[in-house]
Amino acid sequence: MPLPVTPLLTVDVIIELIDRPNRPIVLIERRNPPFGWALPGGFVDVGERLEASARREVQEETSLAVDLQVLLGCYSDPARDDRMHTVSAVYVATARGNPQAQDDALNVEIFDPAELPSLAFDHALILSDYRRYRAQGLVTPLRG
Repeated sequence: MPLPVTPLLTVDVIIELIDRPNRPIVLIERRNPPFGWALPGGFVDVGERLEASARREVQEETSLAVDLQVLLGCYSDPARDDRMHTVSAVYVATARGNPQAQDDALNVEIFDPAELPSLAFDHALILSDYRRYRAQGLVTPLRG
């Protein structure tokens, strides 16, 4: 029986720096297309748990060790990535320290969640949901 063709699985992580006032978040500037600012994240490896993938991707791109706090939601719009259909599990995590750009990250910067640059993929939507989560404690609404 042939395997079904399915979307690729990814993780994205909203990193709150808890050792700074107002818990700013960490964004990376992507080294590879599509270029632009984005949440740290990437593809889940075969045999890897989502949570392990989230921690690994953050470490690889920002050098930060994170504590995952909550699964904010899953994002599956087929148009969220122009390259291919991906589904992303998005976590909110906390960290301390100074992020450093590594691996797929050209640069890394710290931002107030209310004052963000233009973002790649559907990360503007994700961060809108995150601001709602921070303000009201509500996870991502169901869409579709």
